[in-house]
Amino acid sequence: MTVEELTNILDSLLILPAETEVVEFKRAERNFDDRDLGQYFSALSNEANLKGRPCAWLVFGVENHTHEVVGSQYKNSRPALDAMKKKIADQTTGRHTFVEIHELRYRNGKRVVMFEIPPAPQGIPIDYQGHYYGRDGESLQALSMDKIERIRNQAKLKDWSAEIIENASLEDLDPAAIVKARELYTNARKDKADEIASWDDTTFLNKAKITIRGKITNTAIVLLGREESEHLISPAVAKIKWILRGQDNIERDYMIASCPFILAVDKIYDKIRNLKYRYINPEYKTLFPEEIDTYEPYVIREALNNAIAHQDYTLGGQINVVEYDDKLVFSNKGSFIPGNIERVLVSDAPEERYRNQFLVTAMVGLKMVDTIGSGIRKMYNYQRQRLFPLPDYNLADNRVEVTITGKILDMNYANILAGNADLNLLDIELLNRVQLGKPLSDEEIARLRSKRLIEGRKPKIYIAKHIAQKVGQKIEYSEHKGLGNKRCEEFLLTALRDHKSLSRREIDKLLWNLLSNLLDDRQKKDKITNLLAKLKRQGKIRNESQGPNSDWFIV
Repeated sequence: MTVEELTNILDSLLILPAETEVVEFKRAERNFDDRDLGQYFSALSNEANLKGRPCAWLVFGVENHTHEVVGSQYKNSRPALDAMKKKIADQTTGRHTFVEIHELRYRNGKRVVMFEIPPAPQGIPIDYQGHYYGRDGESLQALSMDKIERIRNQAKLKDWSAEIIENASLEDLDPAAIVKARELYTNARKDKADEIASWDDTTFLNKAKITIRGKITNTAIVLLGREESEHLISPAVAKIKWILRGQDNIERDYMIASCPFILAVDKIYDKIRNLKYRYINPEYKTLFPEEIDTYEPYVIREALNNAIAHQDYTLGGQINVVEYDDKLVFSNKGSFIPGNIERVLVSDAPEERYRNQFLVTAMVGLKMVDTIGSGIRKMYNYQRQRLFPLPDYNLADNRVEVTITGKILDMNYANILAGNADLNLLDIELLNRVQLGKPLSDEEIARLRSKRLIEGRKPKIYIAKHIAQKVGQKIEYSEHKGLGNKRCEEFLLTALRDHKSLSRREIDKLLWNLLSNLLDDRQKKDKITNLLAKLKRQGKIRNESQGPNSDWFIV
């Protein structure tokens, strides 16, 4: 936005008689708590959805009662503001975050920070750290159950996949695709094979919940439509692109498959080079290598079919499958309905709602997919059994991207999987995030701490000693832990005896790398200052002068 456009927007907000459910002013002259910011983001996003607004606004540098522009120095740099966008995304449903964080120099010369907040997607309330927030007038509060259900029911009210195409007929469906659908449907119900065989196509498609009362749906075209029938769902797109990339990331080969997707899945699957992979499985204590497929076939099909089932077809665009030498990357458009993977891994119940409810029901009936929760957990378990890295989900930018790795990349990680049978999938996923330096919610940290799997304090936590020992990270653990206060004191006293005196600058240099690397520079300096003060009070050392050039002596 231009300066003029932002100024006009701010003017329109300032003349409001009071704050509303979708507008919030804060003085925030210097600082503002990150947790409070996340809660306001959740609340304003949810309320913007309920009010049908294109966005909500949180404005720093404005007095909330008088609407006087007082100015704000909150995160007075572009990198700091951009980092906040990511921080909020890491802790919200589907990595929902600000459209933009605008800096505006208002007419009086004061700096104003304007957070442009998108509405919650249709059918998906936005949480922050696992909790939903809303507004009651100007007050921030938990989002009421009524409002949560109102948002969730939006998905039920409009299901793109169930929409009927009035000018379409059975002639627009591919006969081979119908045969394939019958085969899959019958295999799942072998006790009713004779009855199913007696159904005509219209009856079968109704029974399989692909058509509605003989009418062709968007689901019918996506799954069974002739390639030339794709235009019937326009502006939606029914295409899957497979790309093969070499080690240099250059595209070596590609193929685009259109509807019917029920046949396209096999075409894409046949393109993927599922070669044999040989490795020694440490779990079996053998000298002989194990030979397996690079990818478990179930994992390939589940990932691909999930992308088909949960693609947001209203956004246009194709489903992508990118093949590298050692990994497959599947991606589809649309937010991740459950919000985050951790929620899926910990829940034993299927998801209550889906973006394409009608399409998902049809695909489950054809055994093309499991329910979203069980299917993803199976993918995780297959990777775990192989000692391969777990599926890696990226939920940014209103899309779902999952990476499936086809080999052991990290023996330390493999040892976690092999040597800790008592750890469940969620524990392993959270430990993996700890090692990668990814953020965890307070509840997730509490879970790992209760099982004695981590140490340290938020935001700087690290894997516990017994885990570090098992995965060959003893040195990394010690670097995190640092030497204790007693050891640092002894080390300093020994150095003072050896050298008779040390400057404060020299003492800092001596102890710096002995302290935990989870401490920042300021914290390290303070810790050394406190140590010197303690030893001085105990009469063990003395100093002459102050500051970085002060000299310290043994008593």
